[in-house]
Amino acid sequence: QRRGAISYDSSDQTALYIRMLGDVRVRSRAGFETERRGSHPYIDFRIFHSNSEIEVSVSARNVRRLLSFQRYLRSSRFFRGITVPNSSNILDDDYNGQAKCMLEKVGNWNFDIFLFDRLTNGNSLVSLTFHLFNLHGLIEHFQLDTMKLRRFLVMVQEDYHSQNPYHNAVHAADVTQAMHCYLKEPKLSKSLTPWDVLLSLIAAATHDLDHPGVNQPFLIKTNHYLATLYKNTSVLENHHWRSAVGLLRESGLFAHMSLENRQLMESQIGDLILATDISQQNQYLSMFRSHLDRGDLCLENANHRHFILQMALKCADICNPCRTWELSKQWSEKVTEEFFHQGKCDIEKKYHLGVSPLCDRQTETIANIQIGFMTYLVEPLFGEWARFSNTRLSQTMLGHLGLNKASWKGVQREQSGSGDDVDPTFEEMDSDLLPQEPRLS
Repeated sequence: QRRGAISYDSSDQTALYIRMLGDVRVRSRAGFETERRGSHPYIDFRIFHSNSEIEVSVSARNVRRLLSFQRYLRSSRFFRGITVPNSSNILDDDYNGQAKCMLEKVGNWNFDIFLFDRLTNGNSLVSLTFHLFNLHGLIEHFQLDTMKLRRFLVMVQEDYHSQNPYHNAVHAADVTQAMHCYLKEPKLSKSLTPWDVLLSLIAAATHDLDHPGVNQPFLIKTNHYLATLYKNTSVLENHHWRSAVGLLRESGLFAHMSLENRQLMESQIGDLILATDISQQNQYLSMFRSHLDRGDLCLENANHRHFILQMALKCADICNPCRTWELSKQWSEKVTEEFFHQGKCDIEKKYHLGVSPLCDRQTETIANIQIGFMTYLVEPLFGEWARFSNTRLSQTMLGHLGLNKASWKGVQREQSGSGDDVDPTFEEMDSDLLPQEPRLS
């Protein structure tokens, strides 16, 4: 019955089949272990020094499971009576009460997602997204089954890799909270339909779903099966989208909708998630700038609203430098640690793959990386967003961005004795990755 949720006639059937079926015999040929949940999920580095196929014993029952590897591993441990370490305990009323108080201010830009995650015992994505669905009236408007909604959100949260320093469920919750702040902006709040809000929150919550903690170039040069599946194009973003579609179908959250509406939803969620591909930054930024120069954006037009939601999700995805210094610094440290540790620097050196830009802990610093990131990616995007929505929030974000950049330059001066040098690595990267239009000073 659950397998029947997959449409084998659709163009995405291959992706869904590999994503959901859990056929470890298929994955083992690419170098995957049956139940791998180590420091580098989905990557079996034995493929770099062994040409022999890895033998995996698979029962017919396991092959038929329609679960992601993460949830399959968790459930299989449970049924074998193995206790999972660091299991969550029930929070007391005091913690729950504090979490509820925080949700009353979920629309504040200085919302501390790290504190909220601690108060919810690691369930920030489920708690926050469920609250936002209710706050925006989506549960009532779309007649959603609350149990199915919570089950869907739990599956989404579980399919993020908690061992990733940055690309984990807390990051997804942070992006979802930022998206909520943008949805409240005057230009959007008076124009968006419940359908638009629904797509935005789902896309924000799932935009990095099942992220392996390594980037697209790493997947391509290691001949990862995802790179082959998506033909080296928006590999991670396609995987996040297809994974989200798989969970939507498995949960049956929108089973009461018509097939046409479900297919439209899946397609438009994909458009939003694919827009977060940083290699497409030039394309989206140029389109955004052209619209603003011509002044022809009309939010009564569904296509224009959808484009603005794409830009909003792009902003939410890289808004960390626009938060307060206390929050921004934590995110900067986490993303840099993931660069250095989870597959780019340490592992690339170990397997002689060539170290990716920005990922050599011997030559790069957090300050250098962040200054370059802010200068070439964040400032141009948020400068244009402020042109579109010149509000107190936009000015607050630009203010934090300027202060944070100055703070990192101060750190840089302390480390190198010169604060005028911006890390040239960003300029040396592939031109597709960086905006080439004039940047903000």
